[in-house]
Amino acid sequence: MSETLTLPDRATAKALAKRLRQSLVAEGNFVSHGEALELTAKQFGYRDWNTLSARLDHTVPRPLSVGGRVTGHYLGHAFTGTLLGLQVMKGERRQVVIEFDQPIDVVASEHFSSHRRRVSGVLERNGASWDKTSDGQPVLELDL
Repeated sequence: MSETLTLPDRATAKALAKRLRQSLVAEGNFVSHGEALELTAKQFGYRDWNTLSARLDHTVPRPLSVGGRVTGHYLGHAFTGTLLGLQVMKGERRQVVIEFDQPIDVVASEHFSSHRRRVSGVLERNGASWDKTSDGQPVLELDL
């Protein structure tokens, strides 16, 4: 196992494998998704994807950091994105700014849409916003 590389979260590890595969294919080197996962595991010093995957299941959640990858739900829609801003507030609340990888439609109407790519919110210690939707779910919730 590598002593110098910090392990990513599962979503980031899979995204790295996908990006690696796309780069290799663009250069004319076809690799399957499984082979890209195996290569990604080796980059982090593990013998194969299954070993790395098992290790990722037992990692302690990393603290939020600007530029880091985040996953969660916004208005009930799953997302992956990048943390663009982080401010610690009084108590244990944190104000965050997130840019989604894919825009999310924030309107429930079938007559029109409004897509958002960047949102901000205030999160409690558990990673969920104090603000709730009409059905009681947090407006923004990060997977910590």
